[in-house]
Amino acid sequence: MGMNEAETRARLIEPKLRAAGWTDLHLSREFYYNRDYQYTQGKIILVGDRIQRGKPKRVDYLLRYTDSFPIAVVEAEPEDSPPEAGLEQAKRYARDLGLAFAYSTNGHEIVEYDFFKHASQILDRFPSPQDLWLRWQENTGLNRPVPGKIKEAPAVYGLPDKQTNPLLYPYCPESLCGKRPYYFQEVAIREVLLRIMRGQRRILLTMATGTGKTFVAFQTVWKLIRSRWLQNRHPERPARVLFLADRIILRDQAYNTFSPFATGTSEPRFLIEGHPPNLNRDLYFGIYQTLWSPNEEGKRLFECFPPDFFDLVIIDECHRSGWGTWREILDHFASAIHLGMTATPKQDENIDTYAYFCSEEPEVYIDPEHPERGTWRPPAYQYSLGQGIEDGFLATYKVHVVRTTVDAQGLRLEDAIEQGAEVFIPEDVEPRPVYYTPQFEREITLPDRTQVMVRHLASLLRRFGPMDKTMVFCVDMEHARRVARLLQDELGPETGLDNYAVPIISEEGEEARRWLEDFANSEKCAPVVATTAELLTTGVDVPSCRNIVFMKTISSPVLFKQIVGRGSRLDPAADKYWFRIIDYTGATRLFDQWDRPPVPPPQPPQGPLTAGVDGVVYHAETRDLIAGASVSIRTGPNTQQGPIRTDGEGRFSFRALPEGTLTLIVRAPGFVGKELRVETVANEIQFVEVPLKPQKGKPGKIRVEGLEVTIQDEIIFTVDATGQQLTLSQYRDYIRGKIIEAAPTQKTLRDIWVDPEKRRRFMEDLRRASVHPELLAEIEGWAEADTIEGWAEADTYDLLAHLAFGMPIRTRSQRAEAFLNREQAFLRKHREEARRVILELLDKYRMGGIEQLDPEIFSVSPFRDWGGASKISLWFGGLEQLGDALHTLRERLYPVEEVAV
Repeated sequence: MGMNEAETRARLIEPKLRAAGWTDLHLSREFYYNRDYQYTQGKIILVGDRIQRGKPKRVDYLLRYTDSFPIAVVEAEPEDSPPEAGLEQAKRYARDLGLAFAYSTNGHEIVEYDFFKHASQILDRFPSPQDLWLRWQENTGLNRPVPGKIKEAPAVYGLPDKQTNPLLYPYCPESLCGKRPYYFQEVAIREVLLRIMRGQRRILLTMATGTGKTFVAFQTVWKLIRSRWLQNRHPERPARVLFLADRIILRDQAYNTFSPFATGTSEPRFLIEGHPPNLNRDLYFGIYQTLWSPNEEGKRLFECFPPDFFDLVIIDECHRSGWGTWREILDHFASAIHLGMTATPKQDENIDTYAYFCSEEPEVYIDPEHPERGTWRPPAYQYSLGQGIEDGFLATYKVHVVRTTVDAQGLRLEDAIEQGAEVFIPEDVEPRPVYYTPQFEREITLPDRTQVMVRHLASLLRRFGPMDKTMVFCVDMEHARRVARLLQDELGPETGLDNYAVPIISEEGEEARRWLEDFANSEKCAPVVATTAELLTTGVDVPSCRNIVFMKTISSPVLFKQIVGRGSRLDPAADKYWFRIIDYTGATRLFDQWDRPPVPPPQPPQGPLTAGVDGVVYHAETRDLIAGASVSIRTGPNTQQGPIRTDGEGRFSFRALPEGTLTLIVRAPGFVGKELRVETVANEIQFVEVPLKPQKGKPGKIRVEGLEVTIQDEIIFTVDATGQQLTLSQYRDYIRGKIIEAAPTQKTLRDIWVDPEKRRRFMEDLRRASVHPELLAEIEGWAEADTIEGWAEADTYDLLAHLAFGMPIRTRSQRAEAFLNREQAFLRKHREEARRVILELLDKYRMGGIEQLDPEIFSVSPFRDWGGASKISLWFGGLEQLGDALHTLRERLYPVEEVAV
């Protein structure tokens, strides 16, 4: 018989690793292996309000060329197993970790899978660290020019020396930055560095909110700067980096993340806050708005920097910035490497994040099994919110969907008037026949609906935890202020807080900044609730946020993902591992769209540039010609001609256009802008007339007061296996059906329950179907709170029998007392020590249920202190008699006589 896995590893596999040059000593920080390397934390599984961790992913050996460069995985098998038995598992681990080499071995033969060659081979020894490193370099193109990318060979400096190669250079020490990169962050850093070193100029990272994009950027810059790789490209001057955002809070968060670069003697960081520019730092942090600002001579701030000033520009939240006006800033620094970071890349006919940042990536099939779906150029690395939740790095969530009567049925003004409501219609508004949720608070204000929603939310917060940090997303600033005031009135008096709920609708002003900082601070108890329209959708890091509330309609999966991401961060210090989504407007319908695979990117028109467009812009009402209007024409994703200005006669002209459908964009001060499609034809000039309507004041909102609004329905439970969302009554019916499916009669249920193995399988099947016994008491407590007490003490069997067959509820204490009253003869037939064991078992049952009556119970205190099963069995006359006593105890706690056959 061969050695087991542990023996095989110790006696056969590890000696082979050491013989090949790998060591288990980490002091050298190179050529070593991590034994039993756990790279995920295990999915957070929510049962009621308690969490359990799923099984984490763990690889037997992770081989590291240097501390910051893992290169291969090894899966060990017992000696008498085939060497390839663990190969598929090793390949899965290698794919997760972004590694090119995977090994499976029984200690004698070694099977290697090479992801570069897409093939395996049998080996009798492991490759050395240097062998793998040389193969990796050769296959990734680091030691040869990359045709078609840049004219010169890529500048790959110091490959033999880990101090001058950013791939091999150590991460910023944990003692300085507070943490070490997770596995997916390591992959992201490595993929970005590889592309930079191969000469790639445009790079995209797509990583879910809460997964540390800024930390990835920091570690990437740390390696590039500290290894001097960037500076070696131009030894005459220092390397410089610009971190570009569109919000002050994002800029400041990045500035703080990069703080390890600062030492006691130097400060390389600089916050760009206005003119004149400081040209003597290395790491710059700015927002588009500041860089766009002009000085007294009209020169914009970004133009005061030389075009080649920066080596690397990092664009945060690049899906929503870097286009239109801001594109000029990026174009000014076009020679720099542009690293875009986003959780939600846009890809449509107007803005295509992929088209800009992924143009140098290889084109691949969207789905290799379905080539007809087309191709795309993927980001350098992707890590989705779904994967983050699966790995256990992001919080999981509960969904609570609520509809008011007016949201369910819509609102006709005639019906409202008949109900006695007052309707106020501004003079400039033409009413719709019927209004639905998307128009509420945008076109028509319903104070009674808002009041009902706020009261309902306040009742939920009282139940869930009135001091749990909560974000409420509202339609506009006015709506956010109203919701904050009403929530303050509801819960302020109960909590004694004057700032229980506050509107955070702007970064401007000292009070707004203080509220934002205090809300984001886990150690500050107030504000508890922040209402907002747009400001909190991205960038604000509030790990302790437990509730995300939708009081505005959402149509964009991109925006939906951003908002939900506000709750996805873990906060172990606050014991926060999950969050609630409370949805009053149907936003959660977008769940099924947010991780969809990409569609083929839109293609710009092809062919010769021989078409043209001429046109004229005029006042739509007076037909007066408009001089100085801004006109541009979009020819493809992220590409356009213009803007140009109309001449004194309102005319414009474009030439050298492709044939196809183009988009003409016209803007003029005091007029409503316009976009229109233009069909161009090769070798022809199209003439377009563009009438612009004058801008008018924002139309007023209809207001309806005195409307009868109630909560129509609530969806509380989600069936994981199917995605079904169920109301309380629907979920009870669902549970009843699942129980009866497995146990058609109460006697069948009782027979399953008293048999440990049958009960285990039965409960596993229920849990797989999203039926959690831990929730049953909570469910029944909600359903019948006025009529039944003691649900938390109810025996799980009785809850199941009550839901399925309508049987009365008994608590575990009641069942234990009934057993003592009924089974004195059973107790008397045992000796005193055995009776003591039975009474202790009954106490264990009272506390924890029937699972405490399985044989494993004898390994815990006090039974362990009494000598465990082997000694206790002597008090019963032997192990078989002890087993019989346990079986009888289970049977008689649930007497067959009480069961309706």
